[in-house]
Amino acid sequence: MVPRPLDDPDAAVRALEPVLQSSGWELLNSLPPYREQDALRQGARLREAGHSPELVSAVMTQSRLRARAADKFGEFASSMLFTPHGLEQATRLPVAAMHAERFQRADVASVADLGCGIGGDAMALAGLGLRVQAVDRDPLAVAVATMNLRSFPAATVQLGRAEGHDPTETEGVWLDPARRSPARGGTRRLHDPEEYEPPLSTVIDLAHRLGRDGGAGPLGAKLGPGIDRAALPRGVETQWLSFHGQVLEATAWFGPLAREGVTSTAVLIDRTGAHRLDRGEDAPGDPDPGPVGDHLYEPDGAVIRADLIGRLAEELGAHTLDPTIAYLTGDRRLDTAFARGYTVRDVMPFGLKRLTAYLREHRLGVLEIKKRGTAVEPEELRRKLRPRRFGDEAATLILTRVAGEQSIIIASPHGDLGTPDGATP
Repeated sequence: MVPRPLDDPDAAVRALEPVLQSSGWELLNSLPPYREQDALRQGARLREAGHSPELVSAVMTQSRLRARAADKFGEFASSMLFTPHGLEQATRLPVAAMHAERFQRADVASVADLGCGIGGDAMALAGLGLRVQAVDRDPLAVAVATMNLRSFPAATVQLGRAEGHDPTETEGVWLDPARRSPARGGTRRLHDPEEYEPPLSTVIDLAHRLGRDGGAGPLGAKLGPGIDRAALPRGVETQWLSFHGQVLEATAWFGPLAREGVTSTAVLIDRTGAHRLDRGEDAPGDPDPGPVGDHLYEPDGAVIRADLIGRLAEELGAHTLDPTIAYLTGDRRLDTAFARGYTVRDVMPFGLKRLTAYLREHRLGVLEIKKRGTAVEPEELRRKLRPRRFGDEAATLILTRVAGEQSIIIASPHGDLGTPDGATP
């Protein structure tokens, strides 16, 4: 079988070559902002102007990717090159800047970015004045990263593998292991860190080869957010990062990049900025369960993964609903970036007939439905309820367990002035 261009590294590089030439680069940068509805006409005009089909395809592909990349790279996207896979896997620029700041605060002057992809993290490192050696095993990624790092004279890009890196070449290492299976086009996410490429054991070994006197050196590794904390050795700080409610990554910080006494961290980035919650060696355990209070809190996924439920409960003066459920509840209303808060209106055992009667009585027809610890699917329940027939009032239904019993909590989001976020009729 003849490989498709995306499956053949040489063919993928050849497809990009037209925009690596000065004339192709100039043509790409002369295009107006990409609009999907204008793409066919734009491509036809370029061909009519005498440009080859290969060049037109290349510049239109890059124009489309630049438009998609603005969400991750902001204004920088308009002067970068991308591959579809590289853009999908690339670190968002604000997050990459946080990675780079760790190395800067530890006075690390040079960093090897192993598995650099399109060069997002390398750009952030170089932007802070660090000398960067960007390395990737994919020739296409190397070509793209070379262009994206062209404005940073202290950054170099080369073809290579993380396993072959000489730790004496730089003071620190940033590593982004491949976390997708090469089978089926590389779409299956890998959850076992020993299936990463390179595997976690190799990352840990590199950290110790980078260090001195038997300790780990300054190494940061981007891991899947589902990583088991028990898979990491002592002395490592693992940071789970949530971006506007989505847990994007876990990062393991070794040696001087790890903060003393901190075992795990939840970092949340939202419209108000960045927020951090730390867990130390003496962190409180999970609180005991208790009855539903006047308020319910849904912790961010990063807080749950970082094992910070006990710490957050302590700050909120709250307890859990059930030993196996991560919802918190209490009688005080407190606003926190680390959990979404709700005012509890009612609690009842789960039952479709009882719930239908309640919704009709209170004219609740605009519903946000959430679940945790139950097999009931929100959309299936919505189809059975057909809530729009009950009225125009809004509420959040929370399907969960309370003291082991399947229950429904009817609530309103804190600060609610109307329809809950995500609610639909």
